[in-house]
Amino acid sequence: MQEKNLKTQIEDTAHHALKNREELLLSTLRLLLAAMHSREIEKRAKTGTGDLSDEEIIAVIRSEAKKRKDAIAEFTRGGRQEAAQKEATELAILEKYLPQELTDEEIEELLRRIIEGATMKDFGRVMGAAMKAVGGRASGDRVSAIVKRMFEKS
Repeated sequence: MQEKNLKTQIEDTAHHALKNREELLLSTLRLLLAAMHSREIEKRAKTGTGDLSDEEIIAVIRSEAKKRKDAIAEFTRGGRQEAAQKEATELAILEKYLPQELTDEEIEELLRRIIEGATMKDFGRVMGAAMKAVGGRASGDRVSAIVKRMFEKS
């Protein structure tokens, strides 16, 4: 039996949430599905085909998760704890669909080969190679911070 793709899993969970009247789960997944649909339309306009791979879906989920993290920070700064908590709950829902993130040590191990012989002037090239090596299992912010820290050490 073939494993369900990520989009099908999300759609099935949304359908289950609708049947069980889980409003926050349903609204979060509907927003995610809408973002995925928008990305499919963009892709169709560029390439002629609109189906997203699981990797592309993960990129959409990461983007939506980043929006929630930014909103949590802003609501917390503004003293709106109830709104921050709602965003945190939505973030937790989205994170269930993301692959396990790499630890800082695992990222550093991947970066050692990439950074070897490079200087801070090569930062852009190093980041491009680093993000490809990480394969979506860590945010660009984390990878960037680790790259900078490793350059400072050398």
